[in-house]
Amino acid sequence: MASYRRYAVYYTPPPGEFADFGASWLGWDAATGREVAQPDLDGLDLAAMTARARRYGFHATLKAPFRLADGCDEGALLSMAEAVASALRPVTLPGLQLTPIGGFLALTPAGEGQALSAVADKVVQALEPFRAPMTEAEIARRRPDRLSERQRALLHRFGYPYVLEEFRFHMTLSDALEPETQARLTTQLVPHLAVLPVPFVLDAISVMGEGADGRMRLIRRTALSGE
Repeated sequence: MASYRRYAVYYTPPPGEFADFGASWLGWDAATGREVAQPDLDGLDLAAMTARARRYGFHATLKAPFRLADGCDEGALLSMAEAVASALRPVTLPGLQLTPIGGFLALTPAGEGQALSAVADKVVQALEPFRAPMTEAEIARRRPDRLSERQRALLHRFGYPYVLEEFRFHMTLSDALEPETQARLTTQLVPHLAVLPVPFVLDAISVMGEGADGRMRLIRRTALSGE
């Protein structure tokens, strides 16, 4: 029996100042399941600008939230995630950079992202048997009319349109904003980014669970230990 409404597999940073920054900026610490005070910004309502992102915590999506398939349970999902992690090697890149993506702000990798994509591909495909088929309502929420033909095919195959060649590693820092507001937020965000890790190392995958309040919580973070 599932303990959570939905599950997901993310990259989440290890305990430390980078993780603390993300939790504070978004106002939610998924590792502890607690709300965190957000920075006071000049003339901007950060809580309103991060309302949607706050639900998911500071992360990069590897396998998007899904309901467990019939016959699957949390224990088996965790075991499979550990097996996947044991076969994957950590990925090291020069760092992360602030990037606007479709109206929202995110951290994206500096340097070649092919190795990150390979990790995501393995996670998506290995855990696919645990995903329940999407309902019509779930499909509609992804707005398939706005997706490319390939993205619609991926949505129906994997429950998410931005996988495989459509995957882009990113750690979201805001909801969608108007250009002027995004520029103002960027100016006040940049000083907080001194904590960005150099180099950036993806060294673990995190199984997450969505509680009844709609917020994601860390269940288990497993190190990548492949050779």
